[in-house]
Amino acid sequence: MTESALSSASNALMQKLTGRQLFDRIGRPTRIVAPMVDQSELAWRILSRRYGATLAYTPMLHAKLFATSKKYREDNWSSIDGSSVDRPLIVQFCANDPEYLLAAARLVEDKCDAVDLNLGCPQGIAKKGHYGSFLMEEWDLIHNLINNLHKNLKVPVTAKIRIFDDREKSLNYAKMVLDAGAQFLTVHGRVREQKGQKTGLANWETIKYLRDNLPKETVFFANGNILYPEDITRCMEHIGADAVMSAEGNLYNPGVFNVGQTKDKDKVFPRVDKIIREYFQIVKECQESKASKTAMKSHFFKILRPFLPHHTDIRSTLATMNAKATWEEWEEQIVKPVEIVVQVIFEQPDIEIKDEIIIGEKQSWGGSYRTVPYWRCQPYFRPVNGITGDKRVMQGLTDADINKKRKADMPLESADKKKDIKA
Repeated sequence: MTESALSSASNALMQKLTGRQLFDRIGRPTRIVAPMVDQSELAWRILSRRYGATLAYTPMLHAKLFATSKKYREDNWSSIDGSSVDRPLIVQFCANDPEYLLAAARLVEDKCDAVDLNLGCPQGIAKKGHYGSFLMEEWDLIHNLINNLHKNLKVPVTAKIRIFDDREKSLNYAKMVLDAGAQFLTVHGRVREQKGQKTGLANWETIKYLRDNLPKETVFFANGNILYPEDITRCMEHIGADAVMSAEGNLYNPGVFNVGQTKDKDKVFPRVDKIIREYFQIVKECQESKASKTAMKSHFFKILRPFLPHHTDIRSTLATMNAKATWEEWEEQIVKPVEIVVQVIFEQPDIEIKDEIIIGEKQSWGGSYRTVPYWRCQPYFRPVNGITGDKRVMQGLTDADINKKRKADMPLESADKKKDIKA
């Protein structure tokens, strides 16, 4: 590095915001759209902000590809990303090479508020590519990845981690990440092996232990077990976190972020026809974002997950759609048919009774399941010992009942449920 470059880097470091300064500057956000592979793209971030999100992360981007491939950048980043309609924003990368990570980060440092290192992805592709949670044992490498950004990037660096089974090891791991220069720390309360049907509950007690034993000035985000807006408040109060991040809960129901609006079911459990229309219009307005149109089909499947089993004709049509379909085809074959079906539902004379949200008994994890009509967005529950959460609500089962079920009873998941989007 030349003397001029060293001087520039030194000046940038001197002027760089600390975690608390950055947190204050971006408005002390408390409800965060998680970084998700191919899922937290521009259009979805805009929609999520309309429904209560106050900070968003980009999808996990591959640092080496972003730094070296123009096509990869064009497929995943547009001039609208990081613009005034897309802030505050943190860009997340996965990486295992400090220099490629720095090169990628420098391409976006003027269009985001911070750059995040993904240390949580548990998927096979992360194992094959040697990144995400598969770096958890390589503390020297992680330290170098973070510290290189901290010393040479204009904007702060942050990190998202998973926990170990051992809480003391988890605490030492978190301390190392902070010592390397991370200004925000997000803790996903699951171990690396908890994924897919083995996801299980996130361990809030370990997250709380980390929060209680890290420096008080640490900007600390919690991630895991968020089904409803009440869970965000409960999580912040129990753990003492500055904010709460949601991944899957947000994907199936953007209304999960509408804390303070819990009595307004149209905001907390929005109708699928309304969300589909609003999201579709946002994607059209963001036509420059290739990632937004590419992700649209997957988002439609998740929004419509409770709806499609009742209207298999729409499900069959949606399965045939792809990013090459015209806007008119998407509207005529998917958006309008959904709107027509829900309109008919709401013309029923007893719709006020049928449209009721029913709150179940308090569960061992501290919250309560809701029974939500299928024409409204709602959480997706991964199978636990063979029965999904929505089934246990309908059957009146508690968590204790579910634990008695045999794993052999586990039903096969439909194709649209198989993709694990947690990063």
